[in-house]
Amino acid sequence: MLTVGVDVGGTSVRAGVVDEHGSLMDTARVGTPSGEDALEDAIAGVVEDLRNRHEVSGVGLAVAGFVAKDRRTVMFAPHLSWRAAPVAERIEKRVGLPVTLEHDVNAAAVGEYRFGAARGAHVAALIALGTGIGAGLLLDGKIYRGAYGVAPELGHLTVVPGGRPCPCGKYGCWERYCSGTALAATAVELLARHPGRSTVLARETRGDPGSVTGRRVAGAARDGDPIAQRAMTELAKWLAEGLALVADVFDPEIIVIGGGVSESAPLFLDEARERYAGKITGAGHRPLARIRAAHHGDDSAIVGAAALAVDAAKAPGAEVGVTG
Repeated sequence: MLTVGVDVGGTSVRAGVVDEHGSLMDTARVGTPSGEDALEDAIAGVVEDLRNRHEVSGVGLAVAGFVAKDRRTVMFAPHLSWRAAPVAERIEKRVGLPVTLEHDVNAAAVGEYRFGAARGAHVAALIALGTGIGAGLLLDGKIYRGAYGVAPELGHLTVVPGGRPCPCGKYGCWERYCSGTALAATAVELLARHPGRSTVLARETRGDPGSVTGRRVAGAARDGDPIAQRAMTELAKWLAEGLALVADVFDPEIIVIGGGVSESAPLFLDEARERYAGKITGAGHRPLARIRAAHHGDDSAIVGAAALAVDAAKAPGAEVGVTG
Protein backbone atom coordinates (compact mmCIF):
# COMPACT_ATOMS: atom_id res chain seq x y z
CA MET A 1 0.00 0.00 0.00
CA LEU A 2 1.38 3.40 -1.02
CA THR A 3 0.22 6.70 0.44
CA VAL A 4 1.26 10.32 0.05
CA GLY A 5 2.51 12.30 3.03
CA VAL A 6 2.45 16.09 2.68
CA ASP A 7 4.34 18.40 5.04
CA VAL A 8 2.71 21.84 4.86
CA GLY A 9 5.12 24.34 6.37
CA GLY A 10 5.56 28.09 6.42
CA THR A 11 8.22 27.99 3.70
CA SER A 12 7.39 25.03 1.50
CA VAL A 13 4.85 22.30 0.75
CA ARG A 14 6.74 19.00 0.49
CA ALA A 15 5.17 15.68 -0.44
CA GLY A 16 6.38 12.12 -0.75
CA VAL A 17 5.15 8.67 -1.69
CA VAL A 18 5.82 6.29 1.20
CA ASP A 19 5.41 2.53 1.48
CA GLU A 20 4.25 0.60 4.57
CA HIS A 21 7.83 0.15 5.73
CA GLY A 22 8.46 3.91 5.92
CA SER A 23 10.57 4.10 2.78
CA LEU A 24 10.31 7.37 0.85
CA MET A 25 10.00 6.45 -2.81
CA ASP A 26 9.40 9.76 -4.61
CA THR A 27 9.03 13.45 -3.71
CA ALA A 28 7.56 16.73 -4.95
CA ARG A 29 7.91 20.24 -3.60
CA VAL A 30 6.62 23.79 -4.12
CA GLY A 31 6.93 27.04 -2.20
CA THR A 32 4.18 27.86 0.30
CA PRO A 33 1.87 30.48 -1.26
CA SER A 34 -0.20 33.00 0.68
CA GLY A 35 -3.99 32.73 0.75
CA GLU A 36 -6.12 29.68 1.50
CA ASP A 37 -7.13 28.86 -2.09
CA ALA A 38 -3.58 29.14 -3.39
CA LEU A 39 -2.25 27.00 -0.55
CA GLU A 40 -4.84 24.27 -1.12
CA ASP A 41 -4.17 24.37 -4.86
CA ALA A 42 -0.47 23.88 -4.13
CA ILE A 43 -1.18 20.86 -1.93
CA ALA A 44 -3.44 19.33 -4.58
CA GLY A 45 -0.77 20.04 -7.17
CA VAL A 46 2.01 18.10 -5.44
CA VAL A 47 -0.37 15.22 -4.72
CA GLU A 48 -1.44 15.04 -8.37
CA ASP A 49 2.19 15.23 -9.48
CA LEU A 50 2.98 12.12 -7.45
CA ARG A 51 -0.25 10.33 -8.42
CA ASN A 52 0.79 10.63 -12.04
CA ARG A 53 3.72 8.35 -11.24
CA HIS A 54 2.34 6.08 -8.49
CA GLU A 55 -0.91 4.39 -7.53
CA VAL A 56 -1.72 5.70 -4.05
CA SER A 57 -4.62 4.99 -1.69
CA GLY A 58 -4.73 8.07 0.53
CA VAL A 59 -3.14 11.30 1.67
CA GLY A 60 -1.79 12.34 5.04
CA LEU A 61 -1.43 16.08 5.66
CA ALA A 62 1.05 17.22 8.28
CA VAL A 63 0.24 20.86 9.06
CA ALA A 64 2.18 23.45 11.03
CA GLY A 65 -0.79 24.62 13.10
CA PHE A 66 -3.46 23.79 15.65
CA VAL A 67 -5.48 20.83 14.40
CA ALA A 68 -8.90 20.15 15.92
CA LYS A 69 -9.25 16.94 17.90
CA ASP A 70 -11.32 15.34 15.13
CA ARG A 71 -8.36 16.02 12.80
CA ARG A 72 -10.51 17.51 10.06
CA THR A 73 -10.08 21.23 10.77
CA VAL A 74 -7.09 23.55 11.14
CA MET A 75 -8.06 25.97 13.90
CA PHE A 76 -5.03 28.28 13.70
CA ALA A 77 -1.66 28.25 11.98
CA PRO A 78 0.79 31.06 12.85
CA HIS A 79 2.74 30.75 9.59
CA LEU A 80 -0.18 29.76 7.30
CA SER A 81 -3.43 31.42 6.21
CA TRP A 82 -5.93 28.91 7.65
CA ARG A 83 -8.30 29.97 10.44
CA ALA A 84 -11.03 27.48 11.50
CA ALA A 85 -10.69 25.90 8.05
CA PRO A 86 -12.12 22.45 7.11
CA VAL A 87 -8.89 21.53 5.37
CA ALA A 88 -9.32 17.75 5.16
CA GLU A 89 -12.68 18.07 3.43
CA ARG A 90 -11.41 20.70 1.00
CA ILE A 91 -8.37 18.67 -0.04
CA GLU A 92 -10.46 15.50 -0.40
CA LYS A 93 -12.68 17.33 -2.89
CA ARG A 94 -9.65 18.53 -4.83
CA VAL A 95 -7.77 15.23 -5.07
CA GLY A 96 -10.54 12.62 -4.81
CA LEU A 97 -8.74 10.62 -2.12
CA PRO A 98 -9.30 10.18 1.62
CA VAL A 99 -7.29 12.72 3.61
CA THR A 100 -5.96 12.33 7.15
CA LEU A 101 -5.00 15.58 8.90
CA GLU A 102 -2.42 15.82 11.67
CA HIS A 103 -0.22 18.38 13.36
CA ASP A 104 3.12 18.30 11.57
CA VAL A 105 5.25 17.41 14.57
CA ASN A 106 2.81 14.78 15.79
CA ALA A 107 3.19 13.24 12.36
CA ALA A 108 6.99 13.51 12.59
CA ALA A 109 6.91 11.87 16.02
CA VAL A 110 4.87 8.99 14.54
CA GLY A 111 7.40 8.64 11.72
CA GLU A 112 10.31 8.47 14.14
CA TYR A 113 8.47 6.12 16.52
CA ARG A 114 7.45 3.73 13.78
CA PHE A 115 10.58 3.82 11.64
CA GLY A 116 13.30 5.94 13.27
CA ALA A 117 15.13 7.31 16.30
CA ALA A 118 12.28 6.98 18.82
CA ARG A 119 11.39 3.38 18.02
CA GLY A 120 10.23 1.55 21.15
CA ALA A 121 10.51 4.51 23.55
CA HIS A 122 7.83 4.66 26.25
CA VAL A 123 7.94 8.46 26.54
CA ALA A 124 9.30 10.27 23.50
CA ALA A 125 9.32 13.95 22.58
CA LEU A 126 10.12 15.35 19.16
CA ILE A 127 11.23 18.96 18.76
CA ALA A 128 11.13 20.15 15.16
CA LEU A 129 13.32 23.14 14.35
CA GLY A 130 12.16 24.74 11.12
CA THR A 131 10.57 28.09 10.31
CA GLY A 132 9.48 27.94 13.96
CA ILE A 133 9.43 25.21 16.60
CA GLY A 134 6.92 22.42 16.71
CA ALA A 135 6.65 19.71 19.34
CA GLY A 136 5.11 16.28 19.64
CA LEU A 137 4.82 13.89 22.58
CA LEU A 138 4.20 10.14 22.46
CA LEU A 139 3.19 8.20 25.56
CA ASP A 140 3.57 4.45 25.05
CA GLY A 141 3.23 5.03 21.35
CA LYS A 142 0.11 7.20 21.55
CA ILE A 143 0.01 10.84 20.52
CA TYR A 144 -0.65 13.11 23.50
CA ARG A 145 -3.00 15.86 22.32
CA GLY A 146 -4.23 17.58 25.48
CA ALA A 147 -7.86 18.41 26.21
CA TYR A 148 -8.49 20.30 22.95
CA GLY A 149 -6.00 18.74 20.56
CA VAL A 150 -3.26 21.39 20.53
CA ALA A 151 -0.70 20.06 23.03
CA PRO A 152 2.24 20.39 23.39
CA GLU A 153 2.77 23.86 21.87
CA LEU A 154 6.29 24.30 23.22
CA GLY A 155 7.58 26.67 20.54
CA HIS A 156 5.52 29.48 21.99
CA LEU A 157 6.70 29.16 25.56
CA THR A 158 8.10 32.53 26.61
CA VAL A 159 11.83 32.25 27.27
CA VAL A 160 12.68 35.97 27.03
CA PRO A 161 9.93 38.20 28.51
CA GLY A 162 9.49 41.20 26.22
CA GLY A 163 11.86 39.64 23.68
CA ARG A 164 11.61 39.27 19.92
CA PRO A 165 8.06 39.57 18.51
CA CYS A 166 6.46 36.35 17.30
CA PRO A 167 3.79 35.85 14.58
CA CYS A 168 1.62 34.22 17.26
CA GLY A 169 1.18 37.65 18.88
CA LYS A 170 3.45 37.08 21.86
CA TYR A 171 7.01 38.22 22.56
CA GLY A 172 10.09 36.21 23.43
CA CYS A 173 8.82 32.79 22.32
CA TRP A 174 11.32 29.92 22.30
CA GLU A 175 11.07 29.63 18.51
CA ARG A 176 12.18 33.24 18.10
CA TYR A 177 15.57 32.17 19.51
CA CYS A 178 15.83 28.56 18.38
CA SER A 179 14.70 27.86 14.78
CA GLY A 180 15.82 28.51 11.24
CA THR A 181 14.20 31.94 11.38
CA ALA A 182 15.87 32.63 14.72
CA LEU A 183 19.26 31.57 13.39
CA ALA A 184 18.95 34.14 10.60
CA ALA A 185 17.75 36.85 13.01
CA THR A 186 20.67 36.22 15.36
CA ALA A 187 23.14 36.39 12.47
CA VAL A 188 21.63 39.71 11.29
CA GLU A 189 22.00 41.13 14.81
CA LEU A 190 25.62 39.97 15.00
CA LEU A 191 26.44 41.42 11.57
CA ALA A 192 24.94 44.76 12.66
CA ARG A 193 27.14 44.77 15.76
CA HIS A 194 30.26 44.12 13.66
CA PRO A 195 29.63 46.09 10.44
CA GLY A 196 33.28 46.30 9.42
CA ARG A 197 34.07 42.65 9.89
CA SER A 198 34.75 40.89 6.61
CA THR A 199 33.28 37.41 6.80
CA VAL A 200 31.88 34.88 4.36
CA LEU A 201 28.38 35.74 5.54
CA ALA A 202 28.93 39.49 5.25
CA ARG A 203 30.28 39.14 1.72
CA GLU A 204 27.47 36.83 0.61
CA THR A 205 24.70 39.06 1.94
CA ARG A 206 26.37 42.39 1.08
CA GLY A 207 24.54 44.36 3.74
CA ASP A 208 21.11 42.99 2.78
CA PRO A 209 19.53 41.55 5.97
CA GLY A 210 16.69 40.04 3.96
CA SER A 211 19.11 37.73 2.15
CA VAL A 212 20.28 36.12 5.40
CA THR A 213 18.59 32.74 5.87
CA GLY A 214 19.11 29.96 8.36
CA ARG A 215 20.40 27.69 5.60
CA ARG A 216 22.90 30.33 4.48
CA VAL A 217 24.09 30.86 8.06
CA ALA A 218 24.59 27.13 8.54
CA GLY A 219 26.57 26.91 5.31
CA ALA A 220 28.79 29.82 6.37
CA ALA A 221 29.33 28.18 9.76
CA ARG A 222 30.55 25.03 8.04
CA ASP A 223 33.01 27.20 6.11
CA GLY A 224 34.41 28.58 9.36
CA ASP A 225 32.69 31.98 9.34
CA PRO A 226 33.02 33.34 12.93
CA ILE A 227 29.76 35.31 12.85
CA ALA A 228 27.83 32.29 11.62
CA GLN A 229 29.51 30.04 14.17
CA ARG A 230 28.56 32.47 16.94
CA ALA A 231 24.97 32.34 15.71
CA MET A 232 25.08 28.54 15.87
CA THR A 233 26.41 28.77 19.44
CA GLU A 234 23.43 30.96 20.35
CA LEU A 235 21.11 28.42 18.78
CA ALA A 236 22.71 25.66 20.87
CA LYS A 237 22.31 27.75 24.01
CA TRP A 238 18.61 28.35 23.47
CA LEU A 239 18.01 24.76 22.40
CA ALA A 240 19.54 23.61 25.70
CA GLU A 241 17.34 26.02 27.66
CA GLY A 242 14.22 24.63 26.04
CA LEU A 243 15.30 21.00 26.29
CA ALA A 244 15.80 21.42 30.02
CA LEU A 245 12.22 22.68 30.31
CA VAL A 246 10.97 19.75 28.25
CA ALA A 247 12.87 17.28 30.42
CA ASP A 248 11.63 18.85 33.66
CA VAL A 249 7.99 18.84 32.56
CA PHE A 250 7.70 15.54 30.65
CA ASP A 251 10.72 13.49 31.82
CA PRO A 252 11.02 11.78 28.42
CA GLU A 253 13.14 8.76 27.66
CA ILE A 254 14.30 10.32 24.39
CA ILE A 255 14.09 13.72 22.73
CA VAL A 256 14.39 13.66 18.96
CA ILE A 257 15.52 16.83 17.16
CA GLY A 258 13.93 17.10 13.73
CA GLY A 259 12.92 19.73 11.20
CA GLY A 260 15.02 21.39 8.54
CA VAL A 261 17.56 22.79 11.00
CA SER A 262 18.35 19.23 12.16
CA GLU A 263 20.27 18.79 8.89
CA SER A 264 22.93 20.99 10.52
CA ALA A 265 22.90 19.04 13.82
CA PRO A 266 26.69 18.44 13.80
CA LEU A 267 27.13 22.21 14.18
CA PHE A 268 25.11 22.56 17.39
CA LEU A 269 23.70 19.36 18.87
CA ASP A 270 26.73 18.23 20.90
CA GLU A 271 27.02 21.65 22.53
CA ALA A 272 23.28 21.72 23.22
CA ARG A 273 23.51 18.29 24.90
CA GLU A 274 26.31 19.47 27.17
CA ARG A 275 24.50 22.64 28.16
CA TYR A 276 21.21 20.80 28.68
CA ALA A 277 22.81 18.25 31.01
CA GLY A 278 23.74 21.05 33.42
CA LYS A 279 20.43 22.90 33.28
CA ILE A 280 17.83 20.29 34.18
CA THR A 281 16.54 20.21 37.72
CA GLY A 282 18.60 17.75 39.74
CA ALA A 283 21.46 17.81 37.25
CA GLY A 284 23.91 15.03 38.02
CA HIS A 285 21.40 13.16 40.17
CA ARG A 286 18.87 11.84 37.64
CA PRO A 287 18.89 10.00 34.32
CA LEU A 288 19.20 12.18 31.23
CA ALA A 289 16.92 11.81 28.26
CA ARG A 290 18.78 10.68 25.19
CA ILE A 291 18.91 13.43 22.58
CA ARG A 292 19.17 12.31 18.97
CA ALA A 293 18.78 13.83 15.54
CA ALA A 294 15.77 12.50 13.63
CA HIS A 295 16.56 9.40 11.58
CA HIS A 296 14.44 10.72 8.71
CA GLY A 297 15.66 14.30 9.11
CA ASP A 298 13.27 16.85 7.65
CA ASP A 299 11.23 14.05 6.05
CA SER A 300 9.91 12.63 9.35
CA ALA A 301 6.56 14.44 9.04
CA ILE A 302 6.08 13.16 5.48
CA VAL A 303 6.79 9.59 6.57
CA GLY A 304 4.55 9.86 9.64
CA ALA A 305 1.67 11.51 7.79
CA ALA A 306 1.80 8.77 5.16
CA ALA A 307 1.78 6.11 7.89
CA LEU A 308 -1.31 7.69 9.46
CA ALA A 309 -2.99 7.65 6.05
CA VAL A 310 -2.29 3.90 5.90
CA ASP A 311 -3.93 3.49 9.32
CA ALA A 312 -6.99 5.37 8.09
CA ALA A 313 -7.18 3.26 4.94
CA LYS A 314 -7.01 0.03 6.93
CA ALA A 315 -9.61 1.09 9.50
CA PRO A 316 -12.09 3.51 7.87
CA GLY A 317 -13.96 5.61 10.40
CA ALA A 318 -11.75 4.50 13.30
CA GLU A 319 -9.75 7.00 15.32
CA VAL A 320 -6.26 7.29 13.94
CA GLY A 321 -3.59 6.47 16.48
CA VAL A 322 -0.16 4.97 16.81
CA THR A 323 0.44 1.30 17.39
CA GLY A 324 3.67 -0.21 18.59
